[in-house]
Amino acid sequence: MWIRIQPSAVIMLIIAISLCSSAGCVGPQISALPESLPNPVFVPVSDYDAVWEVAIDVMHSLQMPIERESKLDGLIETNYKVGAGILEPWHKDAVSMADRFEGSFQSIRRRAVMSITPGQGGYFIGVEVLKELENPDKLIINSPGYATFAEGRPLQRDLNVVIGPATPDGWIPQGRDPGLEQSILARLQTAGTPL
Repeated sequence: MWIRIQPSAVIMLIIAISLCSSAGCVGPQISALPESLPNPVFVPVSDYDAVWEVAIDVMHSLQMPIERESKLDGLIETNYKVGAGILEPWHKDAVSMADRFEGSFQSIRRRAVMSITPGQGGYFIGVEVLKELENPDKLIINSPGYATFAEGRPLQRDLNVVIGPATPDGWIPQGRDPGLEQSILARLQTAGTPL
């Protein structure tokens, strides 16, 4: 008696085994958090342009999409980035394994705001990462089944145009993400020292 195995199941098993075996390479990178850096962190560099470029490079290395940057105000704001899951080790916005598990089973998004302030002998760089959790109850109206017509009722023709969403945004604020903030601060401090 032979058991028939689907080729897709074999491929998924191979992928799962390779991900579990490669977790040793990804593990230290994810779980290696610095003790606790001050926020804002001091970068002892006198050139503002160099500090600005380092800050932009850190955001790009984390694949955080920059929404707005103002060099005069010393402000960098990113757009929301969907949180990484377990099967996305190349995304670095989920710092701990708990963040990766959370991102695998629930939609999470993060947004960062970085401020650069001059100080004596360098610059202070402050980072604030805001984390939000998806609220699926608010998104049910957007499902395709809601737009179908009921056969028991006559068709109502409403010609008024609706502008904007009829329901709230659908995201629940979870406060700040200290793990990602510390990771960004560590990157800023290590990138700023050789300059």
